[in-house]
Parts: sequence; structure tokens; C-alpha cells
Amino acid sequence: MNTQVLPVNDKSIALAAELLQKGELVALPTETVYGIAADARNGEAVKKIFGAKGRPQDNPLIVHIYGMEMLKGIVSEVPDRAYKLAKAFWPGPLTMVMPRGGEVSDVTCAGLDTVGVRMPSHPVVQAVIKASGVAFAAPSANLSGKPSPTNAQDTLVDMDGRLPLILDGGESAVGVESTVVAVTGEHPMLLRPGYVTKEQMEEVLGEEVLVSPAILEKLKDGEVARSPGMKYKHYAPKAQVTILRGDFAKYKAYVEQHAAPGVWALCFDGEGAQLPVPFIEYGKNHDGVTQAHHLFTALRDLDKHGAEIVYARCPEQDGVSMAVYNRLIRAAAFRVVEL
Repeated sequence: MNTQVLPVNDKSIALAAELLQKGELVALPTETVYGIAADARNGEAVKKIFGAKGRPQDNPLIVHIYGMEMLKGIVSEVPDRAYKLAKAFWPGPLTMVMPRGGEVSDVTCAGLDTVGVRMPSHPVVQAVIKASGVAFAAPSANLSGKPSPTNAQDTLVDMDGRLPLILDGGESAVGVESTVVAVTGEHPMLLRPGYVTKEQMEEVLGEEVLVSPAILEKLKDGEVARSPGMKYKHYAPKAQVTILRGDFAKYKAYVEQHAAPGVWALCFDGEGAQLPVPFIEYGKNHDGVTQAHHLFTALRDLDKHGAEIVYARCPEQDGVSMAVYNRLIRAAAFRVVEL
């Protein structure tokens, strides 16, 4: 298959819409990361996503809509909490898990009785949904297990020959995938942290948002992934990543002791020059927003440089930083050293 990368204009949006209507795949930018889209109601089309990514089919996909009226048939009911959160955060990087409607393909939901839905704010996605009339399922546009792409070039590296079209809409603004919250149970439950934080949702809902243990720990054997991104190893470069938890002085001392050919540091802005190994900086210390924006590009750059072992600075675990920690601990396959 020949993969076209096209700039965003009326012609390329019309082509993307036509491909989606015909049951084909399109990779396109969202405000979070680049995604691979297929018609969420068309099981055969959605199967092509799993093929393109090399992704196991027990991982549910998120349905993208434009406008609340598109929820009809996608969900069977919209809980009160969902209306409150939608008013505050849609369009935007928030996915809500709701009772599944009759029109969504079983493949999209990985057989679950719930479905994750979001209304993206990126103008390109909105234009494609409007032009096609298709509510589409879309995971990140990377090969399964690799870091998610935040631009068209990284998408092409993974997807060349695997789908017909990539729309190039520049760099994604957020840099990590959407927040996922289940609004169906007795209490709202955060299933994947992102740019919309637990604290922000609690303020809107006026109640506690519980945190799924699977955000910061491994899923237990046989436990079902209720949201994308809950799997064991995910977002990972080829290098072996280890997170070092402690202040910069202890981090520096550890890296000095373990310096060797192929060893790299993944650190915060302004720290790398003080280290005895090559480094990539991935945002400011204590600033989850800049870390989220740079993390996946940094992990991909480590591969480009041939890094073999990476010692990563540990982000905090609240606000947007929780999203960064969640992605990084999976990239490290849960290897953490307490300094």
C-alpha cells in the first residue's frame, strides 16, 4: 500500500472523509497525539486498525464525535456526570466511559458493555468528522507498544505502507493521550490520567474521583483492560528505561556510577550538561504540561540515537504530571529505583 502524507486543506479533508466512509483507515492529528481513525460502527474497518498497529484486540478503542447529538446509538445512556464534565471539558482531551449503545461495533469495544467517547478540539478532526458524518474509533498512530507519535513524520515512520493517508496538521499541542474517566459506577473512576486532571474533574463534579490502581501499578494476571493504555509495557523505546526516584543530586550520583557506552539520561531542562552521559531533556522540573508535550518525542529520539540503557528522572504524580508518570512507568516496564 502506498501511504500519502498530505497537508490539511479542503481537498485532503474530503479525501479523508471519503476513505472513512468506504471503511478505510486515515491517520490524523488530534490535540493529544496523532491517531488512526476508522468508522466505529464498521467492525471490518476497525479490525484494520489492529492490523496496522499490530495491536491485540482485547484493548478497547475510543470513539471520537463532534457534537452531543452524535452520542445517539454510540452510548445507551448519558449519565448526569457526563453532562457536567462535557460542559466543562468538551471539546477537549477527555474521554468518558459510558454504557455502550447498540450501533458501536463489538471490535471497537473489545467486547465490553461500555464505550469510551471523546469530542476532540483539534480543528482537523472536527472537519473530518463533519465532512464524513462518521463517528470514528481511533487509537494512537504508532506500532503497538511504541511511543505515540505527536507529528506526521513520526506517524509515517510507523505507518508507512500500513494505511492510505496521513493528514499533516503539525505538532500535537498536548503530547499525551486523553484522560479517561468512567462515569458509570457509584463513583467516577480515573482509568488513564491526561491533560484534564483528577483535581479539575473533582471541582466540576463536587465529588471524589477515584483512581484505578492500574494507573500506577501493573494489571493483575487475567485482569481486563477497561481503557487503552492500561497494559503492562507500552509507549516504550527500544532502550531499557529505568526511572530513578529522588532529587537531582542523587540522580546525578547514580548516573555517574552507571555511566557506560550506550547509557543515556532522560532528564529535565537545564540538567543534562551536568551529567557524564549523553542526554535528552523532556520538559521543566515540576511542570507536567511541558513534560507531557515532550515525553513521546524524547523517547523516540532515544531510539534514533541508539540508546541502550536510559536513566529517567521521575516526574511527580499529581495534576498533569500523573499522566507523564503513568506513560513513563510503562515505557520502563515498571522498573523504578528509589534513590
